[in-house]
Amino acid sequence: MNSKRSIVITGGAGFIGSHVVRLFVNKYPEYNIINLDKLTYAGNLANLKDIEDKPNYKFVKMDICDFEAFYQLMQDEKVDGIIHLAAESHVDRSIKDPFTFAKTNVMGTLSLLQAAKLYWESLPEKYEGKRFYHISTDEVYGALEMNHPEGIEPPFKTVASSEGHKAYGDEFFYETTKYNPHSPYSASKASSDHFVRAYHDTYGMPTIVTNCSNNYGPYQFPEKLIPLFINNIRHGKALPVYGKGENVRDWLFVEDHARAIDVIFHEGKTAETYNIGGFNEWKNIDLIKVMIKTVDRLLGNPEGTSDKLITYVTDRLGHDARYAIDSTKLQKELGWEPSLQFEEGIEKTVRWYLDHQEWMDNITSGDYEKYYEDMYKGR
Repeated sequence: MNSKRSIVITGGAGFIGSHVVRLFVNKYPEYNIINLDKLTYAGNLANLKDIEDKPNYKFVKMDICDFEAFYQLMQDEKVDGIIHLAAESHVDRSIKDPFTFAKTNVMGTLSLLQAAKLYWESLPEKYEGKRFYHISTDEVYGALEMNHPEGIEPPFKTVASSEGHKAYGDEFFYETTKYNPHSPYSASKASSDHFVRAYHDTYGMPTIVTNCSNNYGPYQFPEKLIPLFINNIRHGKALPVYGKGENVRDWLFVEDHARAIDVIFHEGKTAETYNIGGFNEWKNIDLIKVMIKTVDRLLGNPEGTSDKLITYVTDRLGHDARYAIDSTKLQKELGWEPSLQFEEGIEKTVRWYLDHQEWMDNITSGDYEKYYEDMYKGR
């Protein structure tokens, strides 16, 4: 790939996107990095205050569904790479409003693909040196059986594997796993994945798709489990645990995901799919207990102070039992693996949120309070 590049990162003011933007701006000063974001409730330019004045960084407020505007941007900035993270991503919101998820995640992705196709095909070199990298989710695969609820020795380990780390089933999501989405969110992402692959198969566009497990870390909007519960523990509010808290998720520190995106964008094979996972399964209730213990300790509270906040609520509709990604393909082919054990990552994450209370307070006022009330009332 060329050393002088012009790269659009969609959703760059969001949680994962802001970490990717920061990494690329700092690591590649010769690149022109364009952060394209609509600034919905989950987008926050305060996430990028530390790099907003860098000469190789530009922010553009734009809706990815605006085909004409994006096509013009492609021409104006001579874009040769797209890293597509912009998406509606909260499962609970998708259950209440599936139309918004279909519009943004499906039609928005199609808008980007078509604009990229028209611009790149108009150039003398066509698709040479170009790349459309689409970031997706493990939720498109559906659910895995939890046939070892007691936990077993996992079949793979990395430098980030904790001692005593368990797997809760025999099966894992592989790049070849058949899609079986169960929520409006995962259905919309599955559709967008198929469109990306179709643009390669039909037009020859150089595309890559990755499917990643649950991310955690700084700057995550507090509708998601970890920042939500850290904030609630801090304020002595109830911790709404879906069902019995037995659902299992694989967790990955967000900066490790950003590193994976970097190596895949630059070294990944065109038309390939790569799974990105933390090799790190946790039952929700066990994760919550780790957070309680960590927050109480850092706040100087006696151990067990916040245990009473655990409140079991009605389970989410269609709540998948277990997600677990096998990302050994990425590990073997491109040399990536997670760098942080979960206990290290959660400590770092809790400290960040407690040290950035103003950031959290600004987000959890106004509209957020109404959302929280609507989401959890009657449960």
